[in-house]
Amino acid sequence: MANGRILHTMLRVGDLDRSIAFYTDIMGMKLLRKSDNEAYQYTLAFVGYSDESEGAVIELTYNWGTSEYDLGNAYGHIAIGVDDIYTTCEAIKASGGNVTREPGPVKGGTTHIAFVRDPDGYQIELIQRS
Repeated sequence: MANGRILHTMLRVGDLDRSIAFYTDIMGMKLLRKSDNEAYQYTLAFVGYSDESEGAVIELTYNWGTSEYDLGNAYGHIAIGVDDIYTTCEAIKASGGNVTREPGPVKGGTTHIAFVRDPDGYQIELIQRS
């Protein structure tokens, strides 16, 4: 499938407004679209740094009446490249975000990384772009 492209990553969330606020206000993404499905009682919100035609986005899925999920131990993280990891982490903390691993070199390497946890407990890895 040489012409494939990752379109989105779906995360189930317990409070859609809280998650949209995190990804837009703290992580700097844009709310691209949002829709309700009355028949099956769920709402989808797509967030990202650019339009879906230009890059991968995150699909936030809220199943009405479900406020939390067991994250399990198979899921790893979403990775986001940033221009200045130290300034980005300071801005995330100043906005009320939870930086769970301060920026610095990855063990055994030179790439600088940090980790942030979203309101539902999902990990986001920030990677310094060189």
